[in-house]
Amino acid sequence: MNPIHASARDGHITDHRSSAPDGGPVSRRTVLRAAGAAGLAAASAGASWAQGAAASWPTKPVTLVVPFPAGGGTDAFARPLSAQFAKALGKPLIIDNRGGAGGTVGASFAAKAAPDGYTLFMGGTHHVIAPSMYPKLDYDIEKDFVPLALLANVPQVLVVNPRVVKATTMAQLLEQIKANPGRMNYASAGSGSSHHLAGELFKIQTGTFITHIPYRGAGPALQDLISGNVDMLFDGLGSSAAHIKGGRIRALMVSGNRRNPAFPDVPCAAEVGLPDYTVTTWYGLWAPKGTPADIQARIVEEVRKLGTADELKAIWAGNGAEFGGMTQQQFGAFVGSEVKRWAQVVKTSGAKLE
Repeated sequence: MNPIHASARDGHITDHRSSAPDGGPVSRRTVLRAAGAAGLAAASAGASWAQGAAASWPTKPVTLVVPFPAGGGTDAFARPLSAQFAKALGKPLIIDNRGGAGGTVGASFAAKAAPDGYTLFMGGTHHVIAPSMYPKLDYDIEKDFVPLALLANVPQVLVVNPRVVKATTMAQLLEQIKANPGRMNYASAGSGSSHHLAGELFKIQTGTFITHIPYRGAGPALQDLISGNVDMLFDGLGSSAAHIKGGRIRALMVSGNRRNPAFPDVPCAAEVGLPDYTVTTWYGLWAPKGTPADIQARIVEEVRKLGTADELKAIWAGNGAEFGGMTQQQFGAFVGSEVKRWAQVVKTSGAKLE
């Protein structure tokens, strides 16, 4: 049969070469019906492929972009999550540490990754602060990512090097700071990080001045604290936990109005006269915008299952953290509210890049 060659004139189809099986002209309705059927078939095939891809995910290693150097708070949760992922799903979850600029370098890289479910991003509090601190970001945490799950929520802790800072209580530390205005310092994971803002809030609420020293992540900051190169650090409890227990650093306060079960001997902020000092570091999981909804749902469900593993529960508890507690929709709303909340904190504190 010869192919159909048709042209439209005044809303009618003129047959140039072919005819219908009965020898009559091919109608416009017949052509449109055939085209519609072909489109539906293609759409159905596409939907079936997407469903199949989600059901079989992962079929190859998955990359988890961690936007800080190894050894920091994000790593304290990413590494055990990676191990449990491989054990449960049979494919590696490869940690890709990309530190710099308060976690924004890694976030920028992840935002541009293929939205196929094989590159994920583990960010946190730092990334809802960043829009207010970095005016020229080349990504938008709310528009260029799909929020998937809250992974961990952990209070901030104020830790000091016991060889450099002799204070054993918050009262003694405040006395020392006030006696030496500007001479004492604190490290952070970088300008615009939750560590940085925690330090600025502390200065506002205590009426003190300590010098901020930003690092390229909590890991390097923590190592310099242990080495005695800086006086103190406002850190997520997850990365400091092992060093507190090992006696290499001393915890003087956890944020909030209750003590942390993992460190019952460390007073909370409310107990030391700072009832409004509530700063937590949380970590979440995102995928690049455009990741198919079926694959998103699959990832969310698998992460939920990972959080029920006894090994992860024990590690999270040891780090003073809680796992999850939000649906995907709740996490998305939480991210939006945190962007607004931290924008106000940045404005009030006058925090700037250094």
